[in-house]
Amino acid sequence: MDLEEALQVVGAFGPYQKRAVAVLVLTQVYMACQSMLIVLVGSTPEYHIEPQDVVPSSQQERHQHVTFTEDIDSIVTEWFLIKQQAYKVSLAGSLFFAGLLVGNVVFGPLSDRIGRRPVYLTGLFFEVIFGYVTAFAPSYEVFAVSRLLVGLMNGGIGLVGFVLTQEYVGRSYWAMTGTLTSISFAVGIALFAALGYFIRPWRTLAIVANSSGVLFFLMSVTLPESPRWLYSQGQTEQAEEVLRDVALRNGNAVKHLTLKRVGAAKAGNRSGRAAVLQLVLHPVLRLRTMVLMYVWYACSLVYYGLTLGAGDTSGSRYVNVAMYGLVELPAYPLCIYFINKNWAGRRKSMASFLCLAGTSCFCTMFIPENTGTLLSVTSFALLGKLLVSAAFNIAYVYTSELYPTVIRNAGLGVCSMSCRVGGILAPFVPSMRALHTSMPFTVFCLSGLSAGCLGLLLPETLNGPSAETLEELSSQNHNRVLENKALLYEDDKRKSNHD
Repeated sequence: MDLEEALQVVGAFGPYQKRAVAVLVLTQVYMACQSMLIVLVGSTPEYHIEPQDVVPSSQQERHQHVTFTEDIDSIVTEWFLIKQQAYKVSLAGSLFFAGLLVGNVVFGPLSDRIGRRPVYLTGLFFEVIFGYVTAFAPSYEVFAVSRLLVGLMNGGIGLVGFVLTQEYVGRSYWAMTGTLTSISFAVGIALFAALGYFIRPWRTLAIVANSSGVLFFLMSVTLPESPRWLYSQGQTEQAEEVLRDVALRNGNAVKHLTLKRVGAAKAGNRSGRAAVLQLVLHPVLRLRTMVLMYVWYACSLVYYGLTLGAGDTSGSRYVNVAMYGLVELPAYPLCIYFINKNWAGRRKSMASFLCLAGTSCFCTMFIPENTGTLLSVTSFALLGKLLVSAAFNIAYVYTSELYPTVIRNAGLGVCSMSCRVGGILAPFVPSMRALHTSMPFTVFCLSGLSAGCLGLLLPETLNGPSAETLEELSSQNHNRVLENKALLYEDDKRKSNHD
């Protein structure tokens, strides 16, 4: 039997898989706290500078003339990140996302090569270590470097953890596990806001937020290796062993579970071709990757741009951050509903949500600032966050289905790399208000609309076959017309070379 049939026998989403997925999903709460840390620990309170008759000769003398009028303990108040030093707050946020970018590039192909489990556990362990370095940083420079390293690990385990939630279960549950991951991240943002409300000193907040990672690491040690990864690498016996163990823990006594054997040549082909280079060389993957990279970039820019700007909007900083987290929750039931309908599917749903998010940001440019609570800039910004969250969630699930198992992590890694470019730029977009008040929303509007239109070029994956190898991907039933033309072009080029 093939792997999908075997999962149906042992239990496509049995009790054991539910526990394993729960551990991975709950870890997203910890990851959300690390992602949003700079929003609260980088808070800039109101301050005034006493007039000086003589120009201060040292940095310390300048600090003596600064008075913070709000009772806020943050890196801004500790290291006086104001005036010419204010950019360092956004820089720390960008360094975190730069780390995410590198982590996606490194950890994705690495987990395709040596396995999901060892890469995930190693990344989570070091993220916790570097998280404590952040909390005890003696200077801004150490703080900034620690954020880069936390981002590096966060990006890696976020990618691998998401893939594991997909590969532990049957394909029919991929959309649900992907959605649960996103829901957990949104709840994590709200919980972090609540944590920040009760714990005001930034170092204590960083310690408490990071300590949950210790618990999640201990819970993750018991996770098995992905049977899909083992099978894609030609390690059929190890995959059978994992599946038998899953069946036993699910309460299914499966005595005869034999997977379809993969020949030595085919197994070697799987491992040899599972490289990032194939995303460029393979005609179908090349087109898909180009479109997906821009979609992920746009999703990240709008998602994090709106979220990181939550602390700058009027009202309570903690309520705003919580609202920008909780507003995502209605998006996920909408995702589950639409992406499983034949008339909508993955492709149309993702494109529609992106275009609607762009339209929502566009509407903010025509609303005066002093309006009611219903038709206000904040309301449309929250609506935009809800819609882009739905698109982002679909992009994760959709991308997993567009890449075959043998190169799925590499594909997700490259797309996530593009996503992190948007994340790196996101902290600086709200500051574009200095040029014009509507400039940030103009950027978000154009990004959402353009990504939505490009997403329509991708093939629909709902109820379609799941490709395990690159050879299966080249079959006609996996492609749209645009991709078929690319394959025909490649075939003609090979024939001409032989002639």
